[in-house]
This record gives sequence, structure tokens and C-alpha cells, in this order.
Amino acid sequence: MTILRALVLTITLVGTLFGTATAATAAPATVPAAAAKKMPCASTVRACVRLSTNQAWLLRNGKIVSGPVPVSHGRKGFATPPGTFRVTYKSQDHVSTIYDREMPYSVFFNGGIAFHQGSVRQKSHGCVHLTASAARAFFSELSPGDRVQVVA
Repeated sequence: MTILRALVLTITLVGTLFGTATAATAAPATVPAAAAKKMPCASTVRACVRLSTNQAWLLRNGKIVSGPVPVSHGRKGFATPPGTFRVTYKSQDHVSTIYDREMPYSVFFNGGIAFHQGSVRQKSHGCVHLTASAARAFFSELSPGDRVQVVA
């Protein structure tokens, strides 16, 4: 299994570095005015991240089911890119082969970038860090193919 994880991460890293990875795109949906002030993403996505305020939300059928929850994201040189992506895979007990770090409750959505449990006070190498309870909720709620939107 470790070889498979390394292979998947290598392929996604190479795709991200050389621009061959693609992000899923969707036309923005109309968000009710009251929700727009709180949640900045299209109502058709399942997860939303606002980088400027370090917040994330989970949505189901266009309604917020969790959030905003605190997050941290990419440090200088390792920015978490904005865009609309699709969840590609999940790994409950993931260990980064690049940084040799545990990444519990990983939900990958942009190459090697994932939601996972981590310090919300410390910037990452591009991933979106969540508290333990939020990471479990995102892991439980999201499935491969679900849309994730990251906004500045």
C-alpha cells in the first residue's frame, strides 16, 4: 500500500508542477444574500474555503451543514491555489511521503493538496489544516467527485 501511495503522490505532484493537472470548473450558482456574507462559494459545491479569513464550510444540497470552521493553509512559497476542484481520494491514516508527516483524515482535492487534521495556527505546504473534529467531519461528509471551491 505504501508503494501505491507514493506512486499516487508522485503522479499528482508531477501533474501539479508541470501544469498537466486540471481543476474541475462549474458555473457559479446563485447564493442567497444572507448566506453570501458568510459563505462565499457557489451553493453547488460540497466544501468551501476562504483563504483571506482562514475559514471553511461543508455544504449539502446547497445548505451549510458545518462552518465556518478555522483553517490554516499554504505558507509563502507553498500557496493553496484558488479554484474549483474535485475530491480525488481519501485516506484516513495518510502519511506524507514528501514531508514524512502524518495527515489524518486526508481528503485530496487538488493534486497533493488535501484537507486534513493539522495545526490551524501553523501554515502548511499547501494543504488546508483543520481541527481534529472538523477533519473528521470533512472526511465523513466528502466523497470522490465532490466539488471543493477555494476562494481568496
